[in-house]
Formats: sequence, C-alpha cells, structure tokens
Amino acid sequence: MIPTFHGLETAKRGISTQQSALFTVAHNIANANTVGYSRQRVSFTPTNPYPGTGLNRPEIPGQIGTGVTAGKIERIRDAFLDRQYRLESNKLGYYATLADSLGKIEEIMNEPSESGLHSVMEKFWKALQDLANHTENTGAREVVASTGEMLAETINYYYNSLVRMKNEIGNQISVKTKEINTLLSQIDQLNKQIASIEPSGQLPNDLYDRRDLLVDQLSSLVNIKVKTVVPKNYGKADPSAVGVYQIELVKNDGSSYAPPVYLIHADPASGRTAVNEVKVLDENGQSESLSGSVQTVMVGEQSLPDFSFLGELGALIESFGYQDSGQVKGIYPEMIQKLHNFTLAFANEFNAVHRAGYSLGGTAPSGLDFFEFDPANPAGTIRVSQTILEDTSKIAAGLNSGDSGDNGNAALLAAIKSKNFNDYITKAQLPPNMNGTIDSYYAGIIGKLGVDAQNAIKDRDNVQVLVDSVDYNRKSISSVSLDEEMTNMITFQHAYNASARIITVIDEMIDKIINGMGIVGR
Repeated sequence: MIPTFHGLETAKRGISTQQSALFTVAHNIANANTVGYSRQRVSFTPTNPYPGTGLNRPEIPGQIGTGVTAGKIERIRDAFLDRQYRLESNKLGYYATLADSLGKIEEIMNEPSESGLHSVMEKFWKALQDLANHTENTGAREVVASTGEMLAETINYYYNSLVRMKNEIGNQISVKTKEINTLLSQIDQLNKQIASIEPSGQLPNDLYDRRDLLVDQLSSLVNIKVKTVVPKNYGKADPSAVGVYQIELVKNDGSSYAPPVYLIHADPASGRTAVNEVKVLDENGQSESLSGSVQTVMVGEQSLPDFSFLGELGALIESFGYQDSGQVKGIYPEMIQKLHNFTLAFANEFNAVHRAGYSLGGTAPSGLDFFEFDPANPAGTIRVSQTILEDTSKIAAGLNSGDSGDNGNAALLAAIKSKNFNDYITKAQLPPNMNGTIDSYYAGIIGKLGVDAQNAIKDRDNVQVLVDSVDYNRKSISSVSLDEEMTNMITFQHAYNASARIITVIDEMIDKIINGMGIVGR
C-alpha cells in the first residue's frame, strides 16, 4: 500500500526544486551584464522511486516516482572555446602592441611631410645648388648654413624622440610585469578558495568565473597553457569539480620550454599551488627603469632562453630591444642604429668633400668640417660647425681656389645626394650593409617601416576578427539571455504553482479521509 502522505512529500520536493531553479534564474538575470559571468543551470534529477527492491516490498503494480531534486547547480561553459579564445587573445595582444610601437615610429618619422627629414634634406640639397650658382652671395651661404642646421636638428629630434619612446616602452614593460604578477597572485588566491570548497561536494561557480576572467586577461600578456589539477585526495568532491589551475608559460607555437616554466605550479597529490614571480632584467640586472636592452626574463629562479612567448609583454620586449647572441635586436634599437648609420655615412662624406674645398677668398683647402658630432652618438649630437655658423664665408664652395667664380666643390657637395656609396671618399668608414645612395638608403628605411607597420596592422585586424568570432561563440553558450531566462522563469513558476496545487489537492483528500469518513448515520 502506498503511504498516505507520499504525494505531499513528492509535491514538497517539486516546490523546493523549482524554487532553487527560480533563485538561479534570478542570479542569472542579476548578472546579465557582469563581465566574465557564465549562466548557471540547475540540474534536475529524479529521486529514487518507491518501493525499493527487497523481499518485504509492498505488492503494488510497480515503482512510483517520489519526485525531483536539484542535483547540482552548474555553469554553462565550453572549455575548448576558452582555450581557443586565449590563444587568439595572446596573438591579438602581441600584434596590437607591435602595431602601436611601429605606429609611434611612423608618427616620429612623419614621412612624407613638409617637416620630415626627406623634405629638409631636399631643401639642403637645393641650397647647395643655389650656392653653386652664386658662390659669392652671402644670402646663399646663409641659407646653406641654416638649412644644414635644420637638417641636423631634425636628425637630433628623430633620435631624441626614438630614445624617449624606447624609455617609455621600458616603463611599460615594468608595468606589464607587475600586472602579470598581480594576476598570478589573484588566480592563486582563487585556487586556494576553490580548493577549500570543492572537497565538500559544492561547485563554486562564481569563483570559477572570476578565475577564468583573470586567466583571459593573463593570456593577452603572455602565452600560457592551463591545466586543471584535481588532487588525488580531494574529499567528497563532485565528479564535475574543476580543481585548481596550473599555468605554464609556453612558446609562440604552444610548445613547452625545456624544462617547463610554470607561472603557477600545482602539486597533483595535495593540490597545493605556488606562484613563480616574473622579472624582466636589463643588461645591468635591473628590473625597474629598464635601460639598454633586455638581458633575460626570470620566472622564479628559472631564466628563459628566449622571448618567444608573444603577448603584450613579448611585443614590448621586441620593441624595446633584447640581447641575442651578444647583439642587440629589436624595433627601436634597430631604427636608432639605422639613423646613426645614415648620419655617419652622410656627415663623414660631406665633411671629407668639404675639407678638400676652398672657402671664399681662401688660398688653401679649408680642412674644415661642415658638421660636428660625437662618433659614439652621431644622430644625437650632429650639428653645423660653430665656425661656419659665425662666418659663412668659411663654407668651402671652391674646388681649386677661393675665387668667387669657383663653384666646383659646391657642386660636388650637392652631388652627394645621388652619389653611390661605392664611390664615397670615406667608403672605408661606412657602416656595414650600406648600399645605393644616401637618398635611397633613407627611402629604404621609411619603406621598410611602412611595410612592417602595415603587416602588423593587417595581422592585428585579422586576429581581431578571430577573437571576435570565438568570443561571440563563447558568449552564445555562456552569456545570459534575458529572453531565455524570462521563459525559464515562467516555466519554473508554473511548475512551482502546480506542485503547490498538488499539495492542496492531497490536503483536501486527507481532510475527506480524516473528517469525512465514518460519519454515516450521525
């Protein structure tokens, strides 16, 4: 015989379970605009039927259901899309930072424009041609001196701007390093909180979301591989418990370093985690106010053999400059070196030709340098000789004499514009890998800069499309749909009301049995 109060217990379980579902719907709606929140769902599970198996079971037609229970509250999340998103986010952080660095160099070089170095050089060559036509004209000589000084100041400006921007990138590296360490500390704290809850059989869904959001942010800074570690001795953890995160720093192709580099290491037996702090050290061993170039990256006590972990930090190091087999490489150091090479090649040849010429009224070659500079820092120190600025008659326009009609050396100075490096008097002093003319060399610098910047922008835009696509797919699964939640709310509300109605019906039946039976004839 079925117990009289069986239906009441079944209905009570229905009310309780639908109530849990409604509360979960309310939580979803409240967090509809919370960044990183994954919608949650109550897993309905039928309770054990009555009667159970056994010799003393009542003889009834079959087992009768006893209702429903909320098995667990789980979050809706796709781990595959999470991994894909973090991979593309890492690439986006790298290319976006790289494009920004190259874009700032383009702003500094400002080519083509009226204020760019190419335009200033054209004015200087034109002033020399005018001098060749009017060697005795004081105005023409003043223009040569002033445009020469403008040319030197433009090179100085380029150099100082590049160095200043390089130093700012060094500061950004320090800031990003601190951000990485802060994220690692926060993830580790969440690891510990999750590890204290899961052994009791609960699923801390909101803590999972907070941890995943931090991991998403970390993935844009460096390339990481996340592994979930569920300790062997983990209490009464639910089978779907995620466990703690172990985070490994990996190369740009996703392969591990040898030995592996762990940002957060998790012990597989106990689940205890340990954070390895990240430090970026320059050639002087400093991690703050970086100067020169990056020597190494330390993770805990482990030194990385290279900087191929992409992300924002990888792009910043590539922009700032780094040591590679005893050489300094990187976007800004290489651009500064090209500017030095340009200045050395141009100034040395111009000075050599100028020294061999005659100043106005001179009786012997002037032996005077037109430009002065420190050979250790040519682009940062080049300037027109003070002697020439004070007396422009010292400009050596004559080739064989100081007569006003001799313009041979002025023509040779103007011809440096299209003079091949192989024909330079100072060919032995040229920096390595100098080909063509001074004009074509500078055009090559600007051309390569433009191509590199466009490639970085193209890569950034392409990866952005992939990130947006993956993020859309991820949100289509995990994010809260208010329309869907409103539908669920109505569904659970009706189920709640129906369970309550069942209790009313059974109450009326029991009332009839208790108060209505056995009163015939009274």
